[in-house]
Amino acid sequence: MVGCGNISAAYLETFPRLDAVALTAVADLDMDRARAVAEDFPGVRALTVDELLSDDAVDLVLNLTIPAAHAEVALKAIAAGKHVYGEKPLAAGTAEGQSMLDAAQAAGVILGSAPDTVLGTGTQTARKAIDDGLIGKPISATATMVTPGHERWHPNPDFYYVPGGGPLLDMGPYYVSALVTLLGPVTSVVGASSSTRSTRIIGSGPRTGEEIPVSTPTHVTGVLIHASGALSTLVMSFDAVATRAANIEIHGETGSLAVPDPNRFDGEVQVRRLDGEDWEVLPVSAGYRDAARGIGLQDLARTPEGELPRASGEMGFHVLEVMEAVLASAEAGTALPIGSTCERPPAVALSLTGGVEAVSGS
Repeated sequence: MVGCGNISAAYLETFPRLDAVALTAVADLDMDRARAVAEDFPGVRALTVDELLSDDAVDLVLNLTIPAAHAEVALKAIAAGKHVYGEKPLAAGTAEGQSMLDAAQAAGVILGSAPDTVLGTGTQTARKAIDDGLIGKPISATATMVTPGHERWHPNPDFYYVPGGGPLLDMGPYYVSALVTLLGPVTSVVGASSSTRSTRIIGSGPRTGEEIPVSTPTHVTGVLIHASGALSTLVMSFDAVATRAANIEIHGETGSLAVPDPNRFDGEVQVRRLDGEDWEVLPVSAGYRDAARGIGLQDLARTPEGELPRASGEMGFHVLEVMEAVLASAEAGTALPIGSTCERPPAVALSLTGGVEAVSGS
């Protein structure tokens, strides 16, 4: 694991429940942080980044660095013959993302990318409902995420407010990945964006009260045109206070689905049928039960040779291009095509986090 910052705690909680991967070494630019993690996990070594990447005992590198460093660390790991699974977004931009895909293909290693929340029971139960024809042909979707800003709780929020950050590139991967999982790849986009403030005030930690600059849009709206013909509308904001809208809604010819927060692995999926009188809660019917950050590593490790993991670099790249194009469209004031595509990832049968198939309803 490279990077022992805030997000690493979520992965460290999951590792003991995964039977296809084992944590062997950790690295961070701050060696004290790496040593602190290693002390809590017997047998895990604290190494420098270069030591970890050259270690023969390491097969797969979990890249938890900041977005600006995703490509640099991933490319070094790939050059060392390691498989790589990285936090979202895949890279700070599509040029870096493409170099990662090309390098992984040339080296014959697997490149995976978060988010893996789409593998949980929330999104996968909704996926099964769509695949089973419960709402008929999908027509449209809405995806809404609003918060007054991460600087209120994060002690070092600077990277959220520079290019490569912002609400779309930070939280958008969850929502766009869920939309691609549910409705398939995107062929073109239209975007608009704004920023309400040029600075932010850090609200917690040792830097409380410090002012930081904002150099990326903090409110973004986009329309995604899927290859299937469905239209998705995104609202991603670090400016708004709250919303009562469903995180994601999918509308079909004969019904609508309310899909839970794609930043979580579970949650209720509700359906309103054309001839129904109210919303119904669907039983959990697909996805990894009790999943948490890191289930994508397990899925990658279990992927048959020659196939892509569900949380693949190819999907991560497509999602990144979609988000980058929404921002470019907002600046250009015109619709933009999406050059990449990806396969709609295979559905996840109802399974335990360890990969054992679960009996429906258990």
